[in-house]
Order: sequence, then C-alpha cells, then structure tokens
Amino acid sequence: MVITFYRVNDPYGCFSNFSAHPIVLDGKEWPTTEHYFQAQKFVTTAPDYAEKIRLAPSPMKAAQWGRSRKAPLRPDWELVKDDVMRRAVYAKFKSHPEIRDVLLATGEEKIVELTTTDMYWGVGSDGTGKNRLGVILMEVRERLRQELT
Repeated sequence: MVITFYRVNDPYGCFSNFSAHPIVLDGKEWPTTEHYFQAQKFVTTAPDYAEKIRLAPSPMKAAQWGRSRKAPLRPDWELVKDDVMRRAVYAKFKSHPEIRDVLLATGEEKIVELTTTDMYWGVGSDGTGKNRLGVILMEVRERLRQELT
C-alpha cells in the first residue's frame, strides 16, 4: 500500500507543509513548516525578507514569497534544502504527539506527496518525481520509532 497526501483537509493532510502545526526552530516560532522552509532560502542573504516570510499570513503566502527572487537566494540553497526540510519535518512531528502517532501508524508503508506540479518534493504529473518530501517523512518516521525504543 502507498499512503498519499497533498491537501491539509484530506486524510494524512497533517503530512503537508501547509498543515497548521507550528514549530520552534532557531529560537523562533514558525506557523507551519512551509513558513520555516521558505524563509531559510534567505536567512543569510536577506534576513529581513526571511522574517517577512516567517510572519506571512498563510503558508500559501509564505510559499509565494519564498519562490520570489526579488531577494537574493542563499548561495548554498541547493546543497542544504533537503536538510532544512528534514529539520522542519522532524521538529513538527516531534512536537505534536497527535500527528506523530499518525506518522508512526503508517508502519512501513511508502509515503508519497501526490502533487502534479512538483517533480522534486512530490511525484509530479507522471509519477516519476523524486518524492523527496515523502522520503523525508519516512526517514523521520524511522528516527522517531528508534527514539521510542
């Protein structure tokens, strides 16, 4: 069986970076993992812009601002983006027991972000994308499982 997710109101919607599960990282509270992830693109090059993203009124707005190139992207972004995502996802599931239990209850099932538009974080329209968010969720699931034993 494959567990899929995308919209926050669907089954497994808590796996989405848009889900309303705040995290605390780097001494600040972030409304969603999307806010954190998008802001990290600019923390070293445009800290004021990163703070604007942290305070964005919605994860959709954080994503829009994070995809903008009006501010300079940190030069190492491609090297660190997976680790940034892993850190955010871990913080989210570590600090919210109700969704940690949902993640752990998926057992060994494959987790897939079912998005048609993203070939890196999801599987894309043809299912051949890298599914990096799904892979990171499975890694975090295993880490949390090990911490509980």
